[in-house]
Amino acid sequence: MNSKIQRWSLKGTTALVTGGTKGIGYAIVEELAGLGATVHTCARNEAQILERLQEWESKRLKVTSSVCDLTSKAQRENLIKTVSSIFYGKLNILVNSAATCTLRGTIDYTLEDFSSMMETNVESPYHLSQLAHPLLKASGNASIVFVASIAGVVALPKLSAYAATKSAVIQISKNLACEWAKDAIRTNVVAPWAVNTGVKVEYANSRTPIRRLAQPNEISSLVTFLCLPAASYINGQVISVDGGFTVNGF
Repeated sequence: MNSKIQRWSLKGTTALVTGGTKGIGYAIVEELAGLGATVHTCARNEAQILERLQEWESKRLKVTSSVCDLTSKAQRENLIKTVSSIFYGKLNILVNSAATCTLRGTIDYTLEDFSSMMETNVESPYHLSQLAHPLLKASGNASIVFVASIAGVVALPKLSAYAATKSAVIQISKNLACEWAKDAIRTNVVAPWAVNTGVKVEYANSRTPIRRLAQPNEISSLVTFLCLPAASYINGQVISVDGGFTVNGF
């Protein structure tokens, strides 16, 4: 493979993508695998996993998967043990995509709502990054991508608790980018606006110059780019994929 083609290929690389059976995570798995990566993903729904594995096999994509509830510390540890075994102790790509969101006014959020989102959206990707660090370092050339949200950058209605989790993820990524650069691990954030994943969006997009929801593959394309050799000098960045929402004033 010549050097120009190699810059735009993931052939020979390994990847772990959380929440890869639907929405943005599913699109990320497909795009990474389509560019040559061998991908492992996880989800809580075993039936959905089996359905997706059949689909990926029919497309000749190199994807494996396991059942994992990412809110469980023990299951996160088992997930990384599985990944280490499958990929012989090395991992090139970690995409922390899985997340949960509850839309409520601030006074209507319960502490249970807040704790649940913090557990899934912050504790889980933070811990997975810690657990995956030895594997990422061993690969000699690794990339972590956190899927956050522009809610972590600008104020949006009914999202104060969710926004707190995504702001935390953004700051974590910046710290990892600085701490782990010496280990040849790059860390970046992709921050989408509302994405068409089949979930109803309850607030208007009147501020968005492109007046439609993003499609999952419009997010996965940037995530994948950040994992390519072509993006080798991009580290510690937060990149919005929002159709212009965050640059369009009130």
